[in-house]
Amino acid sequence: MAIKSSVLSDGCEQRDPAAALFHSLSDPARLSIVKRMAGGEVRVSDLTDELGLAQSTVSAHVACLRECGLVEGRMQGRSVYYSLSRPELIDMLAQAEVLLAATGNAVSLCPIYGTGSTGVPLTKKRTP
Repeated sequence: MAIKSSVLSDGCEQRDPAAALFHSLSDPARLSIVKRMAGGEVRVSDLTDELGLAQSTVSAHVACLRECGLVEGRMQGRSVYYSLSRPELIDMLAQAEVLLAATGNAVSLCPIYGTGSTGVPLTKKRTP
């Protein structure tokens, strides 16, 4: 797989598309939303109830996923039903589950991104 980052005309390096994809899925709420959408269409109000998050938070996460091209909306009456725009995302999540099963606790114990032995995250959590 050839993944290259590009340099903008002002000399700044642009985020690698693969890194941007994984970053869009790095938030636990967004990942939960994507996993839920893998099971079919869903409204923001349904996600709010299922995830126990505020409507504004869910809407912001869905908007992020839409901007990334991972989610699309379909109007029906006054409701918008959201679904995954790319079925390949389901395949990628399935492969991630296989990888996680193969590595066991190695990822969650990672000193940089995991929870470490204390159970306290070692990285700052971003709020949406």
